Amino acid sequence: MAGKDLSRRGFIRAVGSISAGTLLGVKGAHGQNAPEGTGKGGDARQVPVRPFGKTGVNVSCLSLGGMFDIPSNQLLMRQALRWGVTYWDTADCYEGGKSETGIGQFFEKYPDARKKVFLVTKSDDRDPEGLTRLLNRSLERMKTDYVDLYFIHAMKRISEINEETKTWAEKAKSQGKIKLFGFSTHSSMEDCMLEAAKLGWIDGIMMTYNYRIMNSDKMKRAVEACARAGIGLTAMKTQAGGPFSMESETESRLVETFVKQGFTDKQAKLKAVWEAPEIASICSQMPNLTILMANVGAALNETKLSSEGALLLERYAEETAASYCAGCTQICEAAVGGGAPIGDVLRYLMYSRSYGESGLARMLYGELPLEMRRRLAGLDYTAAERRCPRNLPIARLMSEAATLLA
Repeated sequence: MAGKDLSRRGFIRAVGSISAGTLLGVKGAHGQNAPEGTGKGGDARQVPVRPFGKTGVNVSCLSLGGMFDIPSNQLLMRQALRWGVTYWDTADCYEGGKSETGIGQFFEKYPDARKKVFLVTKSDDRDPEGLTRLLNRSLERMKTDYVDLYFIHAMKRISEINEETKTWAEKAKSQGKIKLFGFSTHSSMEDCMLEAAKLGWIDGIMMTYNYRIMNSDKMKRAVEACARAGIGLTAMKTQAGGPFSMESETESRLVETFVKQGFTDKQAKLKAVWEAPEIASICSQMPNLTILMANVGAALNETKLSSEGALLLERYAEETAASYCAGCTQICEAAVGGGAPIGDVLRYLMYSRSYGESGLARMLYGELPLEMRRRLAGLDYTAAERRCPRNLPIARLMSEAATLLA
C-alpha cells in the first residue's frame, strides 16, 4: 500500500479484501499456500498444539472461551472441534450456568467428542465444601465424569488458596474428578503468578496477557517463574481493550503493517501473544463462525508478526497507557481502603465499550451488591489516581461505569 497513512475506511476495505479462504490458508516451508482449510486426505487442518507447562499434556494453542450462548451454538462447537480447537473453557457462572449446560448438550449428542476435548471449568467458591458442591454441579451439567483442568475463578491474591485447597485438589484428583488444578486471575496477575510458582502444586494459570502488559519487567519475571515451575499458562483478554481508534500515526502505521502481512488487527494481537513460547494457549470468546474462522486462520498461518509490527505495538501500548487498566488492583484498591472492586468495574466498562458486550457488562455490574455500588459512588478516588502507574482517570471512569451499566 502506498503512503504511510491509512484511514479507517481504507483499512476496512483492505481487511475486507482478505477472504475467508486466505484467513484459513497457511504458507508451507517453501512459501506456497496449502489447500485452504484442509490437510492431507482433505481433512480439516488442525490448529497447532503446545505443551501445557510440564504437565505432560499438549493443548490447542487456541481455546474456545465459553462466555456465550453455547446451547444455541452447537454447530459452531462442532466446527471448532473439526479445526482442532480442542481446549474448551467455561465456568460455573457463565451465562447463568447455560455455558456448562450447552457443553453437556454437545457431549450428549457427540459422546466421542469428550475424549478429544481438554475441558476447563471454574469455581466461584473457595472453601473445600463449596468447591466440591460446584464441581459436582459442573460435572452434572456438562455430562462428564471429570474435567481436565479445574480453576479457582478470578483470584486477586494468592491468600485465597491455602493448604486446605491443596488437600482438596489432591483428593479430587485421586477421585478422578479433575486431572489438573489452578486458578484464573484478572487482577494483580503478576503477584499471583510469582507466588504460585513457589507453591509446587499449581498446574495451570489463566491470566490477562496481551501486548499492553506482556513487555513489562514484572510480567516477564512472572511468566519465567511459572515456566520454571512447570505451570501451564493460558492468556486471556488478548485484544487488550478492543479495536484501534485510527486516530494516531502509530495506529495507522500499525494497521498498514498488519495488512501487508495479511493480518487483521485482531489477528495480529493474537500473533503477538503466540510469540511467547511459554504461553500454551489463548482463550478467546468466539461466539460466531466469523470470529472462530479468523482466529483459526491466525493460528494456522505460519507467518510471524514482523519485528516492525511488534515494535509498533509496544510503542502504541506506551502512548495509550492511560486508556487501559492493567489489572494492578493491589495499588488502586488499597489506596481507597480496600474492599472496592475498582479493577472489576473497569473491566466491565471495557466489556461494554470496547468489546460490544453491553448486556454482559450490565449483568456483571448488577451482580455487585447495591450497598457496594452506593459505596463506590461515594468514594474519593484521588489517592487511587495518584498511585496509578498508568495515570488512569479512575474517578471519571468509575462514574461513567455507574451511569452506563446501571
